[in-house]
Amino acid sequence: MPTYEYVLSEPPTATRTRELWLQHAAGFIIFEDARQYAIDKMPDSYSDDQRAAALKAVNDAIYGVMMIIDGVSGGLKNAKHRLSLETKVKLETMDGSSAEELDLADGDGMCMGYHGWTEDDYGRVHPAFRSDVSE
Repeated sequence: MPTYEYVLSEPPTATRTRELWLQHAAGFIIFEDARQYAIDKMPDSYSDDQRAAALKAVNDAIYGVMMIIDGVSGGLKNAKHRLSLETKVKLETMDGSSAEELDLADGDGMCMGYHGWTEDDYGRVHPAFRSDVSE
């Protein structure tokens, strides 16, 4: 289900819990809007073996993105320059002012979160709830 069909949960107030919540929320967005999107695009005609192979490919690609976010891979350089991607999760108030921002490369590691996210484990404070279900 795409994230626009979810409602953001209330951010935790404790600093460490909020930091983890931000990281889990980033993982939730990637898993719902990229991973689940790819899974939903699998043809119904796929056999169980084809579906398993396709799911492995999707999971491997998402894990590759996690490695780029963590800075494990994804950089280019030459003798004079270095190029890398930076990915941050940003919490804003509805008036557009920034409440908090975290560079995901400075977090606990998206690769670490990946394994829990495949099991729908987004920490003690789930980052979102379905819009058709009250909090």
